Amino acid sequence: MFIIGLLDKQVKQVTVLLKAVKILFLLPVFWSILFIASILLYIFAYLPRSFSGHFYHYLARLWCRLFVLSLNVKLCLVKKHQQPVPEQFILIANHPSALEDFAIPALFDVYPLAKTEVRDWFILGRISDYAGSVYVDRENSRSRYTALQSLASAVELGKNIVIFPEGGCKGKRIHTEFKTGAFEIALRTGIPVLPVFLHYLDQDAFVWRDESLIKKLWQIFRAKDKRANYYLHDAISPSGYSNKLEFAEAVRQKYLDWQRDYLD
Repeated sequence: MFIIGLLDKQVKQVTVLLKAVKILFLLPVFWSILFIASILLYIFAYLPRSFSGHFYHYLARLWCRLFVLSLNVKLCLVKKHQQPVPEQFILIANHPSALEDFAIPALFDVYPLAKTEVRDWFILGRISDYAGSVYVDRENSRSRYTALQSLASAVELGKNIVIFPEGGCKGKRIHTEFKTGAFEIALRTGIPVLPVFLHYLDQDAFVWRDESLIKKLWQIFRAKDKRANYYLHDAISPSGYSNKLEFAEAVRQKYLDWQRDYLD
């Protein structure tokens, strides 16, 4: 028992040492590369729209991965699905934090729906816009309709999209309703919904309330537990549902089940 205890102590010491090395040496390198990459992507985003496309979208996804690394977040995709992930899908997820705006594109080849304010974010907004994000003013019905049509067109062109059906950051718990846009597109196109449940171990640090984006990212960077588990479940076909309201509520109930599994 003494030997086992001594080994455990040595392992902990090595772990602490490795974390210190990462903070002192690797993170500054990540931030330096991120800064250079951000400037280059920002400059490229002023090229004519004809130059945007799959290559810039791919570069933006690499940039998102680098951003997550720079925040020192341990992002883990937990595969809970039993069936193969379909080639095309409409990804949906709960939306407790700001991190998923970067972490989901880092893990999945998707084109996101974002609030119009994102377009005005310093540097990030320009990159997001040129990479193919679709924007919506949640308070404007015409804007919501236009965004829905743009997303449906993207799906019909073979793209994967991501929508947060809670309609914004709603806190730690699953919201009382899901917006129906993702489910309407699924019913219209026949493309399945791919649900991902997001779980941050240090919820108080990760959950986005009224803070500015910069402050929230700083809180994430300083979080005590930086683990983020993204649980990937089986795709859900729209064929078993007669309307978008029924579809949306059925999927929300699944999220409530997963909330009990992962959070309660």
